[in-house]
Amino acid sequence: MDNPLRLEVIVASVRPERFAPVVADWFLRTVRANPEFDTGVIDLRETPLPVDLTDTPTVEAYRARLAAADAFVAITSEYNHGYPASLKTAFDTAKREWRAKPIGFVAYGGLSGGLRAVEQLRQVVAEIHMVSIRETVSFHQAKKQFDAAGETHDGAAIDAADRLIRQLTWWARTLRTARTTDPYPG
Repeated sequence: MDNPLRLEVIVASVRPERFAPVVADWFLRTVRANPEFDTGVIDLRETPLPVDLTDTPTVEAYRARLAAADAFVAITSEYNHGYPASLKTAFDTAKREWRAKPIGFVAYGGLSGGLRAVEQLRQVVAEIHMVSIRETVSFHQAKKQFDAAGETHDGAAIDAADRLIRQLTWWARTLRTARTTDPYPG
């Protein structure tokens, strides 16, 4: 594709024993098969986001990367019925860079599969003027859903990922065109 959509996949968990890399690697293999996307990864464990926003070079580089993106997918765990604090910090460290861009969610956890975290995140992203993709990939009891090679045979999750990617592509393309022809009112 001549002008691929820029997708940033945000890996939210920063815990040392996190399961996030297994889920993220599976999703990245899946989405990178789509030629419409040029996909990058923002791993919040490797991305220093200061609580003190006076670290101007770090914040500016982070915001520039967000501004260049056409779409986002957050790979999120569910901790104590909520999303990781690192993901909230990632959202709060920028503002206008998120606006009029779509975001999808790939969630994992115990019995809820991370869905409680996603429902809370939908409120957060609406407040920063993002479009939340309705289709969500969810892995219930995630550690049991992947084999030693990091592959899953969870048919519902595989189907949901396909639908999420198709919907994300449509929204990303449509909103990129809209932002270009009629900039989002800020």
